[in-house]
Amino acid sequence: MRAIIPVAGVGTRLRPHTHTLPKVLVNVAGKPILGHILDALTVQGVSGATIITGYMGDLVEDYVRTNYALECDFVDQVEMKGLGHAIWVARETLLDEPVLIILGDTVFDVDLSVLNTAAFSTLGVKHVDDPKRFGVVIQNESFVVRLVEKPETAVSHDALVGLYYIKNPRILAESLDYLIKNDIKTKGEYQLTDALQLMVDRGEKFTTFNVEGWHDCGEPETLLETNRFLLNQRTTKYASPPGVVVIPPVHIDPTAIVEHCVIGPNASISKGAVVRNSIVRDSIICDNATVSHISLDRSIIGENAQVSGRFASINIGDASIVRLTQ
Repeated sequence: MRAIIPVAGVGTRLRPHTHTLPKVLVNVAGKPILGHILDALTVQGVSGATIITGYMGDLVEDYVRTNYALECDFVDQVEMKGLGHAIWVARETLLDEPVLIILGDTVFDVDLSVLNTAAFSTLGVKHVDDPKRFGVVIQNESFVVRLVEKPETAVSHDALVGLYYIKNPRILAESLDYLIKNDIKTKGEYQLTDALQLMVDRGEKFTTFNVEGWHDCGEPETLLETNRFLLNQRTTKYASPPGVVVIPPVHIDPTAIVEHCVIGPNASISKGAVVRNSIVRDSIICDNATVSHISLDRSIIGENAQVSGRFASINIGDASIVRLTQ
């Protein structure tokens, strides 16, 4: 099984962090979002991946090639025309081997090995109270009969969560070609949901599988929620050095310098960061950031940023300098 991972989006909801990084390289629980996805795919035996890049794609490719031995191809989506268009630009990947399409801005806690024995194409879904923000599926007792992108009225509460296992990729490629050639768009974009509906109309059978462990990283609040979840899954214990109190769960990179602090719970301190004389809880301190003489809660401090002062909840981007005074 091969993975296709679209990561071309700009990530406007995660600004200011995405002014200097692509969304999938924003840090959560000690590593970029994309790193958590690739770790999961590697553990679960995925043979290789096609990564669809766009915004700052060179940084994505450099990160993957530097940190992973997984066989990867990189395809550039020059124009942002929707998820269906993103998969279409990688259509030469859609051959005979089953593929798993996995969105690059979410972290999943699900056993993908069950897909190796799946008899049909299958879609990851989760029950949501407000389906208007998602693509949804309508199914009978056995199979999907209809897919709707962001319905105005609640036709189903089974939301697509960004995991699509396709047994017959060539049929998907043909369906995407049909959308592009006939300029069929929904809400101004070429939608993967519409291509899947064309497959259903042609007789391709889809089932669904439930994904409870679905963690969005698309905006600061959900990024912090995902950070909490990932930290709570870990068993690593951090000994408190002299002058430091550690309240689990936390992540402290071995290269970070932490002195005279209270760290945690739910705090992530990334590589090269320096944290002194501070209280840090429910926060993400990114690579090479400096934090001093401050109490932080529900904060995200970007790479190479500097923060000092008094109690705050802060969301600042890379290379910023903030000093808070009374």
